[in-house]
Parts: sequence; structure tokens; C-alpha cells
Amino acid sequence: MMTKKYEIVLNYIKDLSVEIPDAQTFILSKEYITKYKLGINVTTKAMKNDMIEVITKLHYKDPNDNKRKSYFEISYSTVIKIIDKNLKKDDLEKIILIEVQNEIYPGLEKIFLNVIKDAGFPDLALEKKVDFEKLYNQRFN
Repeated sequence: MMTKKYEIVLNYIKDLSVEIPDAQTFILSKEYITKYKLGINVTTKAMKNDMIEVITKLHYKDPNDNKRKSYFEISYSTVIKIIDKNLKKDDLEKIILIEVQNEIYPGLEKIFLNVIKDAGFPDLALEKKVDFEKLYNQRFN
């Protein structure tokens, strides 16, 4: 059995933004929302006591140059405690960018989709499952 190298101490919504400038924009956005693209960004902040704050930011926006568009963004904070004190830098990166993301993303995606739905948009499903390991490996190519 593999021992866990970290544990999630807590997580919370750090910031949430829904921008729909006006009714006309809402009507247009509703028509084009399925063409919007999801972006993911992960940053970290070191904390005391072997803890790290991992901030996963999702943004969902119109990739086209439409004058009228809506914008959705969530910053989700996950605080992890490093249990294994002998981690190498690239092991830590993999924990932050793959393992933690795989653990929190299903819940985060559900929250984000509910926010978009509650903003007045129809049930929305993101087109594909996010493969964090693949994203991690693509960074080096």
C-alpha cells in the first residue's frame, strides 16, 4: 500500500465572478455558451507548518471577439499539508498539479457549472474530462 504524501486540510471558494453586462449580452451569451472555452490555471502559496495553498482558477469565456460576452471565473483554494518530508521538487509539482487536481476537480467543476446554471444558463456540460496528467506532461513539450 502506498502511503499518502499529503493531505487536504481544507478547501473553499476564494473568489467567484459572473459577469453579464446586460440583458442583450445575456441573450447572445445563452446562444453561444456552448462555444465558450474553459481555461485552468494553478498557482501555489507556501504557508507555515509544511502547508501549501493551491489555488485552482477556472475561467469560462467566449474565445471569439464578440463585443457582447459573458465571463465566468472561480478561484478555489485547497490547503494541503505535506506529510512526506523527503519529497523532491518534481514530486511536489506532480502532487500539486495532478493528484490534488484529480481529487478536487470533480467537486469544483460541479460548483462552477451550478454557478453558471444559477446565473440563468441552461444545463451545461463541459465537453471533456480534464486529464491533469496529460496537461502536466504537455508543459514540457
